Amino acid sequence: QVQLVESGGGLVQAGGSLRLSCAVAGRTFSNYDMGWFRQAPGKEREFVAAIARSGDSTYYGDSVKGRFTISRDNVKKIVLLQMNSLKPEDTAVYYCAAGYVSRSYYRQREYDYWGQGTQVTVSS
Repeated sequence: QVQLVESGGGLVQAGGSLRLSCAVAGRTFSNYDMGWFRQAPGKEREFVAAIARSGDSTYYGDSVKGRFTISRDNVKKIVLLQMNSLKPEDTAVYYCAAGYVSRSYYRQREYDYWGQGTQVTVSS
């Protein structure tokens, strides 16, 4: 079993920055591909970013490309999401996910374990 715990969410003004962290407990962290997804009120959950288990490859949703950066530390067993130039439309609950991706890092069904989420609110 794998447990994921997100932290770092909060309230920030437009143009500001936040860094989300996801701590992973349980099985070998380095075996998992990691992703971040988000869900805004009244909307479906959407892909934000992902990083391969090796850390060599990263993937981003179009709406965050160039503003967000995903990284991982396989020794500390954490994955980070640095969010810069935040916009009000980035407001959502952000979820960390872990899994063995076989087809697409963008698909939620590739991820077997999910955190409880952390709220990010960007004011205009």
